[in-house]
Amino acid sequence: MSREIVAGVDGSPESLAAADWAAREALHRGLPLRLAHAWRWEPLDLPLVQDRATQEQAAEAVLREAEATVAGRYPGLALSAEVLPDTPVAALLGAEERAEMLVIGSRGHGAVTGFLLGSYGQQVIAAATRPVVAVRSRDGEPAEPPTGHVVVGQLGSPEDSAAALGFAFATAAARGASVRAVRAWSLPPLYAYSPASMRLADEAGGLVPYEEKALREALSPWRERYPDVPVTEHVELGSAGQVLLSGSGAAQLLVVGRRAKRGAVGPRIGSVAHAALHLAPCPVAVVPQG
Repeated sequence: MSREIVAGVDGSPESLAAADWAAREALHRGLPLRLAHAWRWEPLDLPLVQDRATQEQAAEAVLREAEATVAGRYPGLALSAEVLPDTPVAALLGAEERAEMLVIGSRGHGAVTGFLLGSYGQQVIAAATRPVVAVRSRDGEPAEPPTGHVVVGQLGSPEDSAAALGFAFATAAARGASVRAVRAWSLPPLYAYSPASMRLADEAGGLVPYEEKALREALSPWRERYPDVPVTEHVELGSAGQVLLSGSGAAQLLVVGRRAKRGAVGPRIGSVAHAALHLAPCPVAVVPQG
């Protein structure tokens, strides 16, 4: 089945920035782009509520404005646009089957509506089976430097971070960019060290060389698959969120993994992804693991 990039639009500057980012990424990867606007008729017996035809026309106008803007900027792009008769969360998740990734707008902090990174955006990221890229806006343009590296966090075993590393390397290869792979580590309490882990650390020459070796091993298969992508390795003592954010200032994209977690109120995105989405100055890709 052919793949496409799907961007959610709702008429906001943030969603238009997301559509612009998605268009350039589609050109980098040689994929078509589909713009999606969610609208569902919900009649309410309230004053000043527009009738169905008026709301439907407004939804179509939002979509066509975004489509015209993207088509005008990128005339060679394979582009389609569609109003999806559902809620924003269900609409985007329903478009996953053919999607290489989903792209949404983000204001960072604050509770917002539509496709922006408020309750809807977090629900999409937490439940998606495809990578979701959240894009901020600077005066209607994506907050992304024209050059720079793709930063990716590597945590745990090679299997734990394989999906995020694969997405980061594929993105860098498509853009002609480099990868900056970051592994953060902390000093656990003494009781957390098992005899096996201590033996491995001793064999590696200490805790820092042990962490560096773990990062090299996780990167090895992706270096082989993408030999033309330059790679910088960075291992640092500290929290994963802080270490990743400290290296994202000049990044084209920050890539983090997301494990499947469920809390009392539904799926969760995890603390590292949450920090990246709310504080990183560049677009953030959240990649589900396994």
